[in-house]
Amino acid sequence: MPTSTNYPTQEIIKKITGNIEGVMRGQAAAIEKLLVALVSGGHVLLEDYPGTGKTTLAKALALSIDAAFKRIQFTPDLLPSDITGVSIFDQKDQSFQFHQGPVFANIVLADEINRASPRTQSALLEAMGEGQVSIEGNVRPLEDPFFVIATQNPVEFHGTYPLPEAQMDRFALQFSLGYVSPEEESDILSDQMEGHPIQQVEKCVTLQDVLKLRQQAQGIRVSAELKRYMVDIVRATRSTEGVRLGASPRASLSLMKTSQALALLEGLEYVTPDHIQAMAVPVIAHRLSMEPQARFSGLTARGVVEEILKKVAVPA
Repeated sequence: MPTSTNYPTQEIIKKITGNIEGVMRGQAAAIEKLLVALVSGGHVLLEDYPGTGKTTLAKALALSIDAAFKRIQFTPDLLPSDITGVSIFDQKDQSFQFHQGPVFANIVLADEINRASPRTQSALLEAMGEGQVSIEGNVRPLEDPFFVIATQNPVEFHGTYPLPEAQMDRFALQFSLGYVSPEEESDILSDQMEGHPIQQVEKCVTLQDVLKLRQQAQGIRVSAELKRYMVDIVRATRSTEGVRLGASPRASLSLMKTSQALALLEGLEYVTPDHIQAMAVPVIAHRLSMEPQARFSGLTARGVVEEILKKVAVPA
């Protein structure tokens, strides 16, 4: 029989999940992936059509945690200093005083991230990769935990700038919410007859609770056979026909950490092949760069990963 983790850990997970489910109808899978990203210590990219609830999902999570939350609305005229901060001369003290930008928060919502210029997008690279920002010759550490939730619209091209491969690689997970069923959409209308449910969301856990979850996830056991299984899946992307650029070792690391987080959310103390297979597509697909002719023929990064999962032998 599987060994369950301790009760307080599961209670924290249930509190956050219940809080978000009160706002997001029919999005249990998306909520689980978002929590996996949070617990694994990675960042998440939500890519979906307008009006599917990307921003609401991010805000519901932020409001559920007693943490510093900042939202950045990305626009073409946004500057790097608008994200990281800037030094302003103080006439009284006759010195420059640094004013922190919105990146100095525990949870940062980068809304419509592909609307900003590449120069501004790059302001997040160091922050997401190393938990710090270099400003005016000084390295300033960010708060722990630091969690970025970015959103983008996949069908809008005017006034947008595709995220470069290096930045896509910084996101542990990429996934979509999709449309809900007609019954759930009717429930959404009923929920918002007299206001938005997100106005009723209250903080239910603390930053220490989140750090505890991350610590617990790091202790989830991963066998040597499963580590090799993850590596074989990621390495297969580098030799698949139609893939111009395969996934890096960072993908293997993200696959392991997210699998550990998923196991924790399910109350287990060890990773199984099912956890790896569940995380493979959202962890790996967005990191692949496809050949143009492969895209024209209908081959997708998601399809590549799904085929690899069918071919790579699962440890007994």
